Amino acid sequence: MDISVVIPLLNEEESLPELTQWIEKVMNENQFSYEVIFVDDGSSDGSWKLIEELQEKNEAIKGIKFRRNYGKSAALNAGFQKAAGDVVITMDADLQDSPDEIPELYRMIVEEQYDLVSGWKKVRYDSKWAKNIPSKFYNWTTTKISGIKLHDFNCGLKAYRKEVVKSIEVYGEMHRYIPVIAKWAGFQKIGEKVVQHQKRKYGVTKFGWSRFINGFLDLLSITFTSKFGKKPMHFFGLWGTVSFIFGFGITIYLIIEKFVRLSHGTAYRQVTDQPLFYLAILAMILGTQLFLAGFLGDLITRNAPDRNNYLIEKEI
Repeated sequence: MDISVVIPLLNEEESLPELTQWIEKVMNENQFSYEVIFVDDGSSDGSWKLIEELQEKNEAIKGIKFRRNYGKSAALNAGFQKAAGDVVITMDADLQDSPDEIPELYRMIVEEQYDLVSGWKKVRYDSKWAKNIPSKFYNWTTTKISGIKLHDFNCGLKAYRKEVVKSIEVYGEMHRYIPVIAKWAGFQKIGEKVVQHQKRKYGVTKFGWSRFINGFLDLLSITFTSKFGKKPMHFFGLWGTVSFIFGFGITIYLIIEKFVRLSHGTAYRQVTDQPLFYLAILAMILGTQLFLAGFLGDLITRNAPDRNNYLIEKEI
């Protein structure tokens, strides 16, 4: 099979018929063998009933229904597990992503050998203050932290080699940072394509200000787990040692200062009367706790079932 199109959705009943017809038209014009996997993320409208009706008319339509709303990351992960196409394309169900982009995305994966191609909505029709400015901030921050030069990490329209989606796990709210997850899994050839962004025709946006805060926390989480998830001692042990040495050094300095002043007969303060001493004690306690946290993290990692979770690209 050439293409699997994975479409997560939540209460998009109005847009599904038009989106399905549009995808069918593009696939037939380009003679692609394909499947469309709709993942209903706990919709409360008639979305699932409509998916069942669409499937009766076209066997390429498939569906997954969640019992409740689990979020876009869970929906994408479920779709990735079921996808059978050589190229997997994701898009949103609200008609703001154009299926006309599919042939070129497919070509970039197959002919130019990209692992992942992310869409870039260079011209957007979203609210400037509600979405555009926060998106620019996150894209800039993510580029600086990850080293991946993309303009629109959160664009729903993306294309992947099948090996990519079968090798990564998307959870929580990590769908925003799939390119980062793919890079840390060893897929280095990540490209970008300017795509058409359309005005929302049906329904309402699912964007809320809580995503502004959650997105930043998710970025910190994925950066930390990617670098130190298998070696927590490298982080906690390092900073624990630095903190302990800092506190211990201050304590030794205060003690030496006291004896020097005492030997010269000059006025001095008791070590325990100086605020700096308590700062030193605090630094040593924090250092010890951080070191122990790293040690315990290493013990847990050593006994984890996926401690040797590596990917083999080729074998002869």
